[in-house]
Amino acid sequence: MDKLRAIEVFIEVAQGLSFSGAAQRLGMAKGNVTKHIAWLEQTMGAQLLTRSTKSVSLTESGLSLLENGRELLDRAEGVEAAVRQSVKEPKGMLRLGAPPSFGAFHLVPIITAFSSAHPDIQVVLYLDDGRSDLVAEGLDMSVRIASSLKDASHIAQRLAVVPQVLVASPAYLARRGTPQSVADLAQHDCMVHALKSPTNIWTFFNEIEGKANVRVRGTIRANFGEPLRHAALLGHGISMHPTYMVMQDIQAGRLVSVMPEYKPLGVDIYAVFPSRKNLPLRVRTFLDFLRQWFSAADWHAFQNVP
Repeated sequence: MDKLRAIEVFIEVAQGLSFSGAAQRLGMAKGNVTKHIAWLEQTMGAQLLTRSTKSVSLTESGLSLLENGRELLDRAEGVEAAVRQSVKEPKGMLRLGAPPSFGAFHLVPIITAFSSAHPDIQVVLYLDDGRSDLVAEGLDMSVRIASSLKDASHIAQRLAVVPQVLVASPAYLARRGTPQSVADLAQHDCMVHALKSPTNIWTFFNEIEGKANVRVRGTIRANFGEPLRHAALLGHGISMHPTYMVMQDIQAGRLVSVMPEYKPLGVDIYAVFPSRKNLPLRVRTFLDFLRQWFSAADWHAFQNVP
């Protein structure tokens, strides 16, 4: 039974000191009024009303509940009104998870533009490796970049497909030579992303040869792409990155695209939610903004998904 509803019934009885009058005002059967009061007394472990054949009176516990119950109902109504209003108007705090490099360098411009358009929504950005429990961390949504999502407990919507590229510094290629085939990579120092390639296998596609796999090895692994990019810039080896992450380095000559005729498998950008039910308006508003940004921005790093 609903405790707030039972308190509401009790207040109607207590104010008029009548079960029949309360039933009439509430549009309930008198027997249902009696059941609500009996349940409330049992739940609270206290007698609230003293009944006789001719009258109803309040006990000390009943008087305390009458004095505080109306305030409780008013506060509950206020909370409900605030929740309903939040559904109509996008405002409040949006807790957003994202990978560190993508979040810091590519998601922040989207967030700042969104905040300018929606100043009543405060965005709190949490940078993680994408494995955080959205519910436990209290996140409204997370942006994840992966070839596939294994967590079926969450709701995911794909935003874009991101091509990847192999890169190395000119100094490394001058020292170790440039690989000419997928098989050649087995002889190079390849720096692996531990989450994207846990088995050290890289997969490529070539228009002539089709699909090809190779097990690579190297002296550096990391669960984030930025350390691998930095190591590549230092001439340590060959690494694989989404194009948005290394495009400026390639254009500036700090890194060189290795075997561009062999295309690594792309990764997807997802928006992930704890649940599809009752998605807050602030989250839906940000998701719409995110989709429009991906569709309109000319980053040369994404292949938009229809």
